[in-house]
Amino acid sequence: MKHGVILLVAGLVVTTPALPFDWNATLKGAMDQASGQPAGSAASPGIDALSNADINAGLKEALTRGADSAVAQLGVKDGFYGNPALKIPLPKNLQKADKALRMFGMDKQADELVLAMNRAAEAAVPQAKSLLVDAVKNMTLQDAQGILTGGSTSATDFFRTKTETQLTERFGPIVKSITDKTSLAQQYNRYAGQAAQFNLVDKNQASVEQYVTQQSLDRLYRLIGEKEQAIRANPMQAGSNLLKQVFGAVK
Repeated sequence: MKHGVILLVAGLVVTTPALPFDWNATLKGAMDQASGQPAGSAASPGIDALSNADINAGLKEALTRGADSAVAQLGVKDGFYGNPALKIPLPKNLQKADKALRMFGMDKQADELVLAMNRAAEAAVPQAKSLLVDAVKNMTLQDAQGILTGGSTSATDFFRTKTETQLTERFGPIVKSITDKTSLAQQYNRYAGQAAQFNLVDKNQASVEQYVTQQSLDRLYRLIGEKEQAIRANPMQAGSNLLKQVFGAVK
């Protein structure tokens, strides 16, 4: 999975046919110009013409679009369960026991738990929207520079840093209220909780709600990255004049 509200970076690496484009020099010129310092000679005139407000607004719009799209796709019925690439499977310890469970006539309980886990994730994800949007609204110039100049996971790292702890707290109770309705989840929590005390079970699998919460967040951030990559691959068809202006500035 390649992360990234790095759609930004991708949009900015468009080059002209005649001249090679130096991304580092262009970015430096843009940031120097935004801070009032003389722009480097290698910077694109298009980027130089953009204000810091334009660059910031373009980045924020890109981040918001990626977050909104991911939440809208996952936070509905079958957003997880109906998508094989995003469906949350049984925890590893139960996967190992799955064949035995089915041999002893517990296939119905196993299927119910998988369905409950995914329905719980679908119910929890809408809680992410406000926190993701707030993270974008409160993004500083330093945050923007880090995303623009960072590696392929810089945008996802930004969202994780700003939202993961709070989202974990929000998701947990929602997931627990749904998965606790299945008898197998209750049995798993009882035994896995004891095993976790002796490091026999991964910490994030000590309970079904912990496992589902982490799996939900991993998939949410992954999908945000994929949405970003789509914009980065074709910024000129992003549908927004601001995005076209920022990402097309180097043409």
